[in-house]
Amino acid sequence: MENPGLPEMNNNTRQRMVRRISPAATVIIAREADVDSEDGLEIFMLRRTSKASFAADMYVFPGGRVEGDDHLHSYDDLREGPNPAQAAQQAAIGNEWRGFWVAAIRECFEESGLLLAYDSNGKLFEYENDATAEKFNRWRHDIHEGRCSLADVCQNASLKLAVDHVHYFNRWITPQGRPRRFDTRFFIAEAPMNQRGEHDQKETVDSLWISPNDALKLHAEKKFGLMAVTRIQLESLLEFKNLASLSKARLDARDFPVFRPVLPA
Repeated sequence: MENPGLPEMNNNTRQRMVRRISPAATVIIAREADVDSEDGLEIFMLRRTSKASFAADMYVFPGGRVEGDDHLHSYDDLREGPNPAQAAQQAAIGNEWRGFWVAAIRECFEESGLLLAYDSNGKLFEYENDATAEKFNRWRHDIHEGRCSLADVCQNASLKLAVDHVHYFNRWITPQGRPRRFDTRFFIAEAPMNQRGEHDQKETVDSLWISPNDALKLHAEKKFGLMAVTRIQLESLLEFKNLASLSKARLDARDFPVFRPVLPA
């Protein structure tokens, strides 16, 4: 029976109803462009499946929800950083900084196969041969399917998460009225050597390295689907001519914008 004390809602009101906001973390992975390229930077991007309930067919950066286990204090023994130079980043993320950093690295590994970690010698982890690459490829799918955790992988392979290599960039909160809403912390990291990255063939069906300039040009030609937030992030990267200038800017940053877009009435 309808409650006579409640006003009738039209379709527009229903669309504007407040929905639960899920915390999320996304990583923009950058590397130097090929020497023959006119652009100094390339970004790793994934194309989501057309069957996805969110951002279907869009090209995105690796990322996803922050899970409860990402906040576990057990990761304190399995990470390097944040270091003192990242104090401003840590403060900007807030008290739950551990969970966002761990989620960023975990989601990046699950979605792209790129693992931001240090080996037992303190060097940024690389796949030394095809057999190692295949083993870690199995592990990334095991994490996604819940058969093991990122902590299990670190312990089995004597790795530590490279938190000090992953720098906070900004924060985006999905506007009210969207069917799915996220409170996403975006990070930027330099790609590990000898890790090429590859889509998971489940949630994502294609992957590539592309310059921000080329991605934006293809998007303008309607050949490269981008959400508004992804397009704006790519536009912000155009000012950086190479990886060194991008890395320095992130280390020197003290301002971490929070974007709260509003849908037009």
